Amino acid sequence: MTKSVGVHEAKTHLSRLLRLVGAGEEVVITMRGQEVARLVPPRAVRGPELGFDQGRFTVPDDFDAPLPDEVLEAFGS
Repeated sequence: MTKSVGVHEAKTHLSRLLRLVGAGEEVVITMRGQEVARLVPPRAVRGPELGFDQGRFTVPDDFDAPLPDEVLEAFGS
């Protein structure tokens, strides 16, 4: 539902209008009958989807084993 208010009413009742917007309503602000602004609820923000890579990689049992000497030498150790 969209509510339309004039600039004076918007300035006088901004807190009330923001509560309406927070509840999902849109508010159109008009000046001399012409739309000059629109207060709209923020877009829903989706967080990261957990587990989307599940099963694509398996950590080997020896993942923390020491590296072979030739690999260590390649790094100058």
